[in-house]
Amino acid sequence: MTPADRPRNVLLLMVDEMAWWAPGFAAATGKAPASTPCLDRLAKRSVIFDSAYTPSPMCVPARAAIACGRHVHETRNWSSAEAYRGQLPSFGHRLRDRGIGMTSIGKLHYRRAADDVGIDEQIEPLHIPNGIGWVRGLLRRPLCGYDATSELAETIGPGETDYVRFDRRVTAAACHWLEAPGRRDRPWCCFVSWLSPNYPLVAPPEFFGLYDPGRFAGAPEPVPGHPVLRQLAGFFDHDRYFSERDRGIARAAYRGLCSFVDGEIGKTLDSLSRSGQERDTLVIFTSDHGEMLGAKGFWGKSTMYEDSVRVPLLLAGPGADAGTRRNGPVSLIDIAPTVCEALGVPQAPAAFSGLSLLAPDMPERAVISEYHDGGCSDGITMLRLNNREGAWKYVDYAGGHGPQLFDLRQDPEERQDLAATHPGTADWARRRLLDFLDPEETNERAHADQERMITVLGGREHLLGVPQWNYTPV
Repeated sequence: MTPADRPRNVLLLMVDEMAWWAPGFAAATGKAPASTPCLDRLAKRSVIFDSAYTPSPMCVPARAAIACGRHVHETRNWSSAEAYRGQLPSFGHRLRDRGIGMTSIGKLHYRRAADDVGIDEQIEPLHIPNGIGWVRGLLRRPLCGYDATSELAETIGPGETDYVRFDRRVTAAACHWLEAPGRRDRPWCCFVSWLSPNYPLVAPPEFFGLYDPGRFAGAPEPVPGHPVLRQLAGFFDHDRYFSERDRGIARAAYRGLCSFVDGEIGKTLDSLSRSGQERDTLVIFTSDHGEMLGAKGFWGKSTMYEDSVRVPLLLAGPGADAGTRRNGPVSLIDIAPTVCEALGVPQAPAAFSGLSLLAPDMPERAVISEYHDGGCSDGITMLRLNNREGAWKYVDYAGGHGPQLFDLRQDPEERQDLAATHPGTADWARRRLLDFLDPEETNERAHADQERMITVLGGREHLLGVPQWNYTPV
């Protein structure tokens, strides 16, 4: 990127738990997206990345990896109780070293505000509760129970919640910050992060009313037969509390929350325009992970299915090739090097594991996602890559469990596991995975770190008595 093409500022917009298919610009065949006119307008002047993946289908490890531009096995923020604390440099640290300030507004899900995470100003920050987080994610050997799963089905429909009120405060703060006098005096990076459409699935009535719950009602979907997925479904057994009618209400509310947060994003982009900085600002939009919404028997994330691990991703502004779509796999760990390149902050090749998304011709590559959190005794690792034969997803289950293999080009709904019938492709994919990590060694390292954390927090029996929750209290 030449200095003439380089943006002066970066505005990173992130929502929580928006599946790849949910915004209208995704143009997802066979899906029923939400109404997202503001994001659709942004997409018209963006590069759209159609195969973007989270580094982990869980908030805390994903956000740590995004901040550092590193994989989960590199940050070692494995679970919802092991949040980022500044132990590795974030892209914020790297900007600060070059005199560029970074501000965050809204959800971070790092350990606590007192940690130096490379952010100069935190406005309306939301971190993990008490610096500890959701400790059930640590208790995996042996796997503990989880008794709070009925709450998701009990809190659905139209209404107002603390999450919606928080998101409105985030938007108001972002608009005020962008339009503040003197904002144009020096370059900046601002990270604006909303909670919606995360649980609770309660949408403001005017947005819930956009959708007919009856359209989305239905019987439960069977859980796939893989033993680890059965274990996960037994732990996160949300679906058994939903009636057919309730599934429809919850799915309508989810789309209502997507439409609500789309409006909040639109207000923020309007403020950027009014401030006179739109032409000088690279805008990045994404979600930290997706949402299963009852597909294959799962609510939430935690699996390596597309609805959980694939996310929307847009780049708009100086340096972005507007009006194009890219189909090759990319990862959200690519955001950190993208921000640094955009703001002219040079990095050594080893500074990040991701690649800048501003490259005009990105190489065809493989990306991975990792899960070492609640509900499974051993780690799960996904590899996503393409070749001439297919768009492949390989899922490794540590601890001696068999893998899964899907060809997303022929089977976008991931209904046909090809691991047994295509052993040559499965072996090829596993070899490619070993270029990133050894799943068994990584699994043991994660467990060792978590055992130490359990001891620090008072031991297993103590943690079993810690209150459970489904979503971070505001």
